[in-house]
Amino acid sequence: MPDIESTSGLLIFWAVAGYLLGSIPFGMVLARVMNLGNLREIGSGNIGATNVLRTGSKTAAALTLLLDGGKGAVAVLLARAAGGEDTAQIAALAAMIGHCYPVWLRFAGGKGVATFLGIVLALSFPVGAGCCIAWLIGAFSVRISSIGALVSAAAAPVLMLLLSMPAAVLLSLALAVLIFWRHRANISRLIAGTEPRIGQKS
Repeated sequence: MPDIESTSGLLIFWAVAGYLLGSIPFGMVLARVMNLGNLREIGSGNIGATNVLRTGSKTAAALTLLLDGGKGAVAVLLARAAGGEDTAQIAALAAMIGHCYPVWLRFAGGKGVATFLGIVLALSFPVGAGCCIAWLIGAFSVRISSIGALVSAAAAPVLMLLLSMPAAVLLSLALAVLIFWRHRANISRLIAGTEPRIGQKS
């Protein structure tokens, strides 16, 4: 944990701001704007890039990935500029919670992978790059997105400790736990051998 140097008011402000940024459901917005249908009725029903890809639109999936990652990064960078590492980490955790449990969607949001990657890239670029590489290796070696997500999440605390930001180990561990929790159904399907592959329509 970083030293708490900001006022409680500033920390609360960035917790709320981070949550609101994270809660923007870009996948749902893009699917509606691009007439791709209701994501809740497509594939897994998730609002993230992997499920957007199941609509058949690679453009929408790529935009969802970038925007979901971008909102996590923006929350961290703005909070850091306004305060410091304490506000940055508060905003990071709040943005992740906002994506996974957005008030606009009755707290039924995404699984947080793109937002997580945006957050760790903003917190520490070397760590973020390592997590992205871990995702690519995990996902495309078996063409299963959830494998990449779990490998990347598990790598984050280790990379934070080894590469540059030991003060962010607890935060990255919390983010990893949240990703594993949000992927609990995927983990069950992985064990059963029924997890869909990247691009597969279900």
